[in-house]
Amino acid sequence: MTSVLTGDIINSRNSESAIWTKDLKQLLNQFGQSPENWELYRGDEFQLEIQNPEDAFITAILIKAHLKTIKLDARIGIGLGAKTYPAKKITESNGSAFIHSGAIFETLKKEKTTLALKSDALDFDVNLNLKIRLALTFVDSWLVQAAEFIVLAIQNPTLSQEEIGQKLGINQAAVSRRRKRANYDLILELDSYFRNQLKQLSR
Repeated sequence: MTSVLTGDIINSRNSESAIWTKDLKQLLNQFGQSPENWELYRGDEFQLEIQNPEDAFITAILIKAHLKTIKLDARIGIGLGAKTYPAKKITESNGSAFIHSGAIFETLKKEKTTLALKSDALDFDVNLNLKIRLALTFVDSWLVQAAEFIVLAIQNPTLSQEEIGQKLGINQAAVSRRRKRANYDLILELDSYFRNQLKQLSR
């Protein structure tokens, strides 16, 4: 099993593309090489393969938070499944993970949501998508300060609040407030739940 994230930048035309494009490419480079592992295409769309599907949800959250630090956001469809045809360009690879990712991504605008997943298991999808929609009630409202904390916390899970504060230039109490305001503990709980449910699905 693998996972594929298909997304686009919300209201990209209202922002200078040179800024967010460079920013997003730097982030995606952490997950592999372009165009084999990720690719930007059609101006404001992207596709990324996460070979460990357990990391798919938290990676999607990281991308959204990263963009929110520059006052943008992304719609992302997560596809879980097989990779039956590996190509030199991710957009030419195929398999159920790619098909599911594209299919769920196409529904996001119609459903007026910004993150959802699709697999071969309907019950799994319904369960997780409900929880994701609930989480989006606060994720979609993150402001720059909350998003900056989320990015640092996800990318540096072993850092203490004091160490995160040093990187952000704020004290530990301010870090604690940002953590609560961002509902980061709920994100971690949902990520853990997603991982556990995915393990059961793979058995």
